[in-house]
Amino acid sequence: MTQQDAFLRRQPDPPRVTPQRLKQAQQTLDRYRAGKATLDKRIVENQQWYRLRHWEHLRKTANPQDPEPASAWLLNSIANKHADAMDNFPEPVVLPREEGDRQDAQLLSQILPVVLEQNQFEEAYSQMWWRKLKTGTGAYGVFWDSARLNGLGDIQVRAVDILNLYWEPGVSDLQNSRDLFCVALQDDDALVERYPQLAGKLGGGAGQTRQYVHDEHIDLTGKSLVVDWYYKTGGRLHFCKFVNGIALYASEDDPACRDRGFYDHGQYPFVLDVLFPDEDSPAGFGYLDVCKDPQTRIDKLNQALVKNAVMAARPRFFIKGDGAVNEAEFADWDRDLVHFNAGGDPAQSILPIQTPGLPSGITTVLRDTIEELKETSGNRDFSQGSTASGVTAASAIAALQEAGSKLSRDMIKASYRAFVRVCTLCVELMRQFYTVPRCFRVVGQRGAAQFLSYDNAGLRPRPQGYDFGVDLGVRVPVFDIVVKAQKASPFAVVAQNELAKEFYSAGFFQPQMADQALACLDMMSFDGKEQVVERIAQNATLYRQLLQMRRQAAQMAAVIDAQNGTALGQALGQAAASQQPGTPGETGARATQVNSLGAAVAQGRSHTAGAARQRAAQAAQAR
Repeated sequence: MTQQDAFLRRQPDPPRVTPQRLKQAQQTLDRYRAGKATLDKRIVENQQWYRLRHWEHLRKTANPQDPEPASAWLLNSIANKHADAMDNFPEPVVLPREEGDRQDAQLLSQILPVVLEQNQFEEAYSQMWWRKLKTGTGAYGVFWDSARLNGLGDIQVRAVDILNLYWEPGVSDLQNSRDLFCVALQDDDALVERYPQLAGKLGGGAGQTRQYVHDEHIDLTGKSLVVDWYYKTGGRLHFCKFVNGIALYASEDDPACRDRGFYDHGQYPFVLDVLFPDEDSPAGFGYLDVCKDPQTRIDKLNQALVKNAVMAARPRFFIKGDGAVNEAEFADWDRDLVHFNAGGDPAQSILPIQTPGLPSGITTVLRDTIEELKETSGNRDFSQGSTASGVTAASAIAALQEAGSKLSRDMIKASYRAFVRVCTLCVELMRQFYTVPRCFRVVGQRGAAQFLSYDNAGLRPRPQGYDFGVDLGVRVPVFDIVVKAQKASPFAVVAQNELAKEFYSAGFFQPQMADQALACLDMMSFDGKEQVVERIAQNATLYRQLLQMRRQAAQMAAVIDAQNGTALGQALGQAAASQQPGTPGETGARATQVNSLGAAVAQGRSHTAGAARQRAAQAAQAR
């Protein structure tokens, strides 16, 4: 039984959410909607810019016959930023704050990615990023869906359009808003089927929410505006769903939620991811808002160039009113002969119109404006794989790409902070609702599938016992969530693989070189460093144990040889010599060569930069 079904069958207690309170909530929603009207208008307009329909906003007194070229420089910048975000798709890692929570933290690190995958989080992440780049603000919703898994219930994570969110004007943090509304249009017949008490009481909700401009006609008749009203009272979060002033569910009137609130974590179940923050608002602005001006100038300059080219390519003529040239024959380009009356020169009756060319500086201004848009959006040529003349070394290209991606890295880090809040809400919902064990398929060591059973036993408050007869209360397990990027980028994967092969070639994994390798790793920073350090330390420990066992075996062999006249000690020595690791640095395809000053002049074939330099040198040789 869902919470809404339980609400319909509750005990006949006096309702706390009365029609008067719903009327006040509707008035609050109207006030919030009026305060957000400018932002909603900008969001709808930005969607038109994203669809290259911005001439509908630029067109004021222009000639309707003028060409309207819509270049996609700005769209390309947005698509490039979105590609950077998808190349760094986040993955959560849960860390404990106390030693007793270590096991639950390890389990959550394996379970959280599965929960997100079951919610198709990659699609929600992509949709959120498109909205973040277009409007400046992306939004997630983290809810508990009691109808999922055949009534068992599970977490629901999805992208939310901020066009449907309304908060208190003037607050900079969404959690500080007194009320929060999420609205949606739903079909009247579907509502009546689920809530029979709404029969004959619906309609008229189509004009209460802002809509995007669509190519197809969307019929909004027969739909009503359903409002999800979240509000905080008495330190608790409550929830009410209503339509046309009729309550469909109210947590304050639900016996299971009346005293504890709808969600135990007490937070609004929405997380905003802002691109460029704005003061006194939880929403921000995006690249469309920043780059509209250069994109406008680019399209207007293109309009002038295209119009001039069309005028120059289409010959036009002045015709004298009482001229002697036959105009019909002159306008017919299929006729080889054109008649004219009387004598004289036909040029006196008809004169070609000369189209003046545009100044040469126009193209220069256009190129400069395009460069301005690239600089403003951070979408330089190197970030897309293009290079300027003279830059051919793979290491130089990689360095320029890394330096040019700092804007994307900054945006992605901000998105990771929002992702941490999403994962925190997921853990809090597990703490409240995972009362029954449920099974998860996770990827274990070396890619093997494992099946884990998990409930909220390790997440619930734990009694601290008594000290001198005083109850020490309870402790709630708290976890830290860090984010690492999945290696979705092919370049990042290749770089990580090359780093591992360079470690191998340098002898980092040879146990007798463990101390030097660990000292070198202390000065380095890369993804997965902890696992490499742990593996090298384990190899060193095993190597020391092996040496100790060999010494003991040699001592025992010497005693046995002295007693029996055997040669076990010699055999052990030969076996140990044959198993000695090779010299560090000699295990690669070929060792690094240095010049007289000690600088590297040739790398192993496995090195990306060395291989690229070798190919470039071979291509430049005369044949």
